[in-house]
Amino acid sequence: MSLLADARATLMPGFVGTELPAWMAGLLAEGLVSCCLYGENVVDPQQLRRLSDAVRAVRADAIVALDEEGGDVTRVHYATGSPFPGAAVLGRADDLDWTRSIAARVGEHVRAVGATMTFGPVADVNVDPDNPVIGVRSFGADAQLAARHAAAWVEGAQGVGVAATAKHFPGHGDTAVDSHVGLPVVHADVALLRARELEPFRAVIAAGAAAIMTSHILVPAIDAVPATHSRAILTELLRGELGYEGLIVSDALDMAGASAEIGIPEAAVRALTAGCDLLCLGTATGAEGIAAIERAVLAAVEEGRLDAERVRDAARRTRARAAAAPPPLPLSALGDATADDLARIRSTFSVTEEALRWIAQHRGEAAVVRLERAANIAAGAVPWDPFEGSVVVEPGAVPQLQAGPVIVLGKDLERGPESAASIAALRERHDLLVVDAGWSAGRLADVATFGASRACGLALREMLAR
Repeated sequence: MSLLADARATLMPGFVGTELPAWMAGLLAEGLVSCCLYGENVVDPQQLRRLSDAVRAVRADAIVALDEEGGDVTRVHYATGSPFPGAAVLGRADDLDWTRSIAARVGEHVRAVGATMTFGPVADVNVDPDNPVIGVRSFGADAQLAARHAAAWVEGAQGVGVAATAKHFPGHGDTAVDSHVGLPVVHADVALLRARELEPFRAVIAAGAAAIMTSHILVPAIDAVPATHSRAILTELLRGELGYEGLIVSDALDMAGASAEIGIPEAAVRALTAGCDLLCLGTATGAEGIAAIERAVLAAVEEGRLDAERVRDAARRTRARAAAAPPPLPLSALGDATADDLARIRSTFSVTEEALRWIAQHRGEAAVVRLERAANIAAGAVPWDPFEGSVVVEPGAVPQLQAGPVIVLGKDLERGPESAASIAALRERHDLLVVDAGWSAGRLADVATFGASRACGLALREMLAR
C-alpha cells in the first residue's frame, strides 16, 4: 500500500467538464497530490476559482496546475484571451523589469483562480521559424536573450508565490513537428545543445525554478528515446551536469510523442525510470486509466525495471511541492492591461513604411479577412481576432469582397504557401494591409505583432486608430 500511495502521488491527471468529477475527488482523498486544469475545464475565472476551491475542499494542499504563459497560451483567460503580452513581445522589448512585472501579474491571476503552479515560462530558443508549436511562446531566437528573460519570468511569478515550470527540456525550439501529434527530432550536436538549447535552462535553474517540464522530442546526439523517457537527458544531464534539484514534470503523456507507440501506462513507467517526478496525464485518463498506470508502475517495480526508491523519491518531491503552495488570492487580484502595457506592446510591433501609408489613408474603413488555420493544440480555441465582423477563410482561399481596402489578419503566415496565395490574390484586387499575429520574418506582413493575446489585439487596434 505504501508503494501504491507513492505511485499515485506522482500522477497529475486532468478531467473532462467544468465541475470536479467524483472519481477525481475520490482519488484526491486517497493520496492523489495534484491535478491539471485545461481549457475545456474553463468557463471564466470565477468558475475556475470555484473548481479549484472544490479540489482544495478535498485536499487542502493539492497542487493545482495549468498552462498560463501570459500570452497566446492562457487558461485563466481561455474565454477572452490574455490581458498580457506573451514571451516574444517581452523578448522584443528586452526590458527585464517589464518581464518580471508581467510574470508577477500573471502569477497573481493564477493564484486568484486558486491554482498553485503554472506551466511557464517557455525556455525554448525559437531556432526554427517554422516551428509549429513554439513560435511566439518563446522569448526569441537568441539563446542569451531567451535565458535572461526566462529567468526574469521565473523570478516574477515565483515572487508572488506561484511555482513556475520552465519548459520544454532540453529544448523544443529547433523542431518542425508538434509533439502533440508526432515525435520531433533535434539534430544539433552536444556542443551546440550546450551552447544554445541548455543556456535558458541554466538560467532558470540559477533563478530557482520550482519545476522543469520535459519535452517529447528525440535528441540523437544524447539518446535514442524521447527526452521524457531518457535517463541520459533527465538524470545524467539535468540532474547531474546542470545540478537541478527541483521538481521534474513530464509534458502530457497522452501526446503522440510520448505514448503513441506504447500507451500511457508504459509511458508513465519509462518517464519515472528516466527521472520524472510528476506525470502530467492529459484529460482522458479517468479512474480506470489511473488504475492501469498504477498497476503498470507496481508491475515494473516487481519486475525490476523500475526502482522502488525512484518512485518514493518522486513522491517525496511532489508532496513537498504541494506542502509549499500558498493560499489563493482574492478574485479582485485579476486586472486588465494598462495603457502603459499597450504602448509598450505597440513599440515592439514590426511596421513597414507601406503600413504607415496604408493606415494614414484608410483609418477605420477596411474590411478584415482572417486566415484561420487549425488551432494550435497548446493554445486551444482561445479568441484572438480583435476585429468585429471579420470574413473567416482557410489559408489558400480567396473571399469575394466589395471594392475597397482590406486587412488580412493571420498567425504564422509564412508557414506554408497557402497564406501567401490568398494574400497575392487579394492584393490584385484591393489596397491591402497584411497583419501577422504570429512569428514573422517580414516576408509577407506589413505589420507583425509577435503575439495574438487580447492585449496584443487591443494594441493593434489602437495603432490602426492613431
